[in-house]
Amino acid sequence: MDVILLERVAKLGQMGQVVRVKDGYARNFLLPQGKALRANAGNIARFEAEKAQLEARNLETRAEASALGEKLDGQVFVVIRSASDGGALYGSVNARDVADLATEGGFSVDRSQVVLHAPIKNLGLHGVTIVLHPEVSISVSVNVARSKEEAELQASGKSIQELAAEAEAAADFEIQELFDDLGGAAGDDDDL
Repeated sequence: MDVILLERVAKLGQMGQVVRVKDGYARNFLLPQGKALRANAGNIARFEAEKAQLEARNLETRAEASALGEKLDGQVFVVIRSASDGGALYGSVNARDVADLATEGGFSVDRSQVVLHAPIKNLGLHGVTIVLHPEVSISVSVNVARSKEEAELQASGKSIQELAAEAEAAADFEIQELFDDLGGAAGDDDDL
């Protein structure tokens, strides 16, 4: 089916282009969302008549998205979740969770604007892209931790695995020192 795009659609085209798409994509997404019109003589004439208004509306929404993007770009959101000692989450962090965090932080973000290729399933800092407008996308960080203290440590650059390894090495060192002291004490008893 041929459609006229009323706004820029990623991986499809710019406003005003006539593109061929699959019928289901047009009927189920582009047309109901108001992103396109069927390409026929009447709609092409209608588009040409409304082109200036559509471009003005697009510029206005892009300006609003850019303003929000400047405030939101680079923000770090902390998520507290239960996880195993190895850092694997009991559950996951998905696009809805990220959108809710941004909304709690005072930003208007819908879950459909959050781009996650797969749910976050491990502790640590994760980069997430948010598409505020087809021409404006920004990046935020999501700090997934088991507690506020752990989130602060991760933010300073230490990973949970590094902290666990350091704690284990310190415990091994203490045990080794204890055995060395006991061994020395046993040798002192033999001298008597």
